[in-house]
Amino acid sequence: MQQFGQITRRLSGWVMLCLALAVAGCSLTDQTPVYRYRLTVEVDTPDGVKTGSSVIEVDTEVAGGYSIPTPGRVTNRVRGEAVTVDLGEGRVLFALLRSEADIDWAGRVMYRLSPQYAGENALRDGYRNMLRHRPERTVPRHFSRADQVNKRSAYPMLVTFGDLDDPASVERVDPDDLAATFGEGVRLKRITVQITDDPVTSGIEQRLGWLGNIREMNLSNEDFPEDFPVGDFSGLFQKDTMR
Repeated sequence: MQQFGQITRRLSGWVMLCLALAVAGCSLTDQTPVYRYRLTVEVDTPDGVKTGSSVIEVDTEVAGGYSIPTPGRVTNRVRGEAVTVDLGEGRVLFALLRSEADIDWAGRVMYRLSPQYAGENALRDGYRNMLRHRPERTVPRHFSRADQVNKRSAYPMLVTFGDLDDPASVERVDPDDLAATFGEGVRLKRITVQITDDPVTSGIEQRLGWLGNIREMNLSNEDFPEDFPVGDFSGLFQKDTMR
């Protein structure tokens, strides 16, 4: 019985330790608010400026220093959809929820454009500053000098479709040369983001009717352009990881 009691006390100690670590692991999440921002894309055309925008919601969670298995891990839950810019004559430009280099671009862009802080409360101060800054911000071509040297774009990935009803007809669009895809006189003017309280944008499935049933279309990687990151294809255009 004495041995059994010792084992019980040890187990109780481990349980209390695990609970303490769990609390410590969750402590940072209070510093990361749920927020919304409007992503806007402006395109110069011979017929004037064409604009599209989408409101995206982000919930960021940061694991504590003792969290298992990855202390300090940042997880972004995103709800929203890609920006669509109708250029006329059946031509539509899409700004996706990822960039060339970052699949989680939509969950990171606002924070990356905010001043970064150091110290114990760096995360909290960074988010507070981000939420206080309400004016729109222009997304730069590159986030840093290093990104420029390594040609890592700060822009969301831009695409279009040869046929909106055929997901496999997706084509990448060069942000520095929209004219190559859409014709002379068409160029990207700017991309902006802005903190907002507006409702999350929805309805892209009305333009891309296959979004809800792409798995049933039995498409494979070979059906898409070689350089296109298929993966969660629908998730490039529409996400709801809040569920």
